[in-house]
Amino acid sequence: MDSQIYGVPNLLLLTFFTFLAFTATALPSAKPSNSGGGGQINSNSVLVALLDSHYTELSELVEKALLLQTLEEAVSKHNITIFAPRNEALERDLDPEFKRFLLEPGNLKSLQNLLLFHMIPTRIESRQWPVGVTKKPVHHTSLCPDANDEKIQLHEKKGEKIVGIAKVIKSDDIIRPDGIIHGIERLLVPKSVQQDFNARRSLRATSAVLPEGAPEVDPRTHRLKKPAPPVPVGAPPVLPVFDALAPGPSLAPAPAPGPGGPHHHFDGESQVKDFIQTLLHYGGYNEMADILVNLTSLATEMGRLVSEGYVLTVLAPNDEAMAKLTTDQLSEPGAPEQIMYYHLIPEYQTEESMYNAVRRFGKVKYDTLRLPHKVVAEEADGSVKFGQGEGSAYLFDPDIYTDGRISVQGIDGVLFPPEEIKAPKTAPVAKIVSKPRRGTFFSSSIF
Repeated sequence: MDSQIYGVPNLLLLTFFTFLAFTATALPSAKPSNSGGGGQINSNSVLVALLDSHYTELSELVEKALLLQTLEEAVSKHNITIFAPRNEALERDLDPEFKRFLLEPGNLKSLQNLLLFHMIPTRIESRQWPVGVTKKPVHHTSLCPDANDEKIQLHEKKGEKIVGIAKVIKSDDIIRPDGIIHGIERLLVPKSVQQDFNARRSLRATSAVLPEGAPEVDPRTHRLKKPAPPVPVGAPPVLPVFDALAPGPSLAPAPAPGPGGPHHHFDGESQVKDFIQTLLHYGGYNEMADILVNLTSLATEMGRLVSEGYVLTVLAPNDEAMAKLTTDQLSEPGAPEQIMYYHLIPEYQTEESMYNAVRRFGKVKYDTLRLPHKVVAEEADGSVKFGQGEGSAYLFDPDIYTDGRISVQGIDGVLFPPEEIKAPKTAPVAKIVSKPRRGTFFSSSIF
């Protein structure tokens, strides 16, 4: 019986251990891990909590720095501590030039080092902070690979927890099994990133001698171009407005001086956009706005002129006047531009200033952007009348838009320059001189 009692259990035990060995090799390991298959992290990770937290500026920089995969590997290997600067420290308190440096594509490595310098591969809770005078500051190595042995110092000062030079404003703000996040008041900048920024800034500030080419000839005066004298801010442009205009369609295209010029006085594009929107909201001037924006490039050209410091007065015909234009008047190449040029006065005039001028001087001639033609203004029926004869127009809607640079005055007709009609020269009148008959002459001479 003893052999039966002890023999059968030994056989069962052998079979049981063989089954356990097979299941151990077939089933996956049940060892707990922070990372899932393929290097992924679970939803309870500190990295997911950071991306969904109120530290939106920091999480946005982490995504821009392409650090998600690096942090996933760090979280899967370590229990990390993240010192997260508040949003104001990265948005308003940060030097704009330094922030621009970090966001440049060529400085991606510096941005990565800056962000990784705020992370420690060790879990440090608030109760583990060195407290009191007797405890010395503790130095920890960050995840920054280019820190050059620069460590983060943790200490206490006057009852406040300090990380480097930043105060901890929210201890244990976010707690997760694989890490913890503390909120700090300012950004921690490693010396390596600061050196990169200083080197880039000093490189930009380095002055170099610009090569000078051959002297250029001004095509307008056929003389050598001279360097323009310095213009004080807010001063009127040196060149007349006609020299700043883009050439017409018959000439080679060339851009007018734009907002990227040397002065940067005014934002002409915004001002032109405002006055065109005002025309549309005012009503009755849709055709004028359509020509400026869609049929021609005059809106862009006007914006460039105003950006360079020029002022304009626009005599805007209403829709009823524009409807009277014939197909022949608009069919020729460049006809819409020429018509509109005659309605642009390179001066800033309001309804009051023009009315006072015509009241005082009777007739006033204003220059237009359609050289060499001028538009004549005179008083009529308590208003201002432009043009002469049947092609005249009255100031119908005064001061539709006035901002100190652009003035828009509504008129009830389309203006055309007076045609230069030369009187034909009269043919010389033939004088009929009665000549004596040849026979008579000879006869008288003989006798």
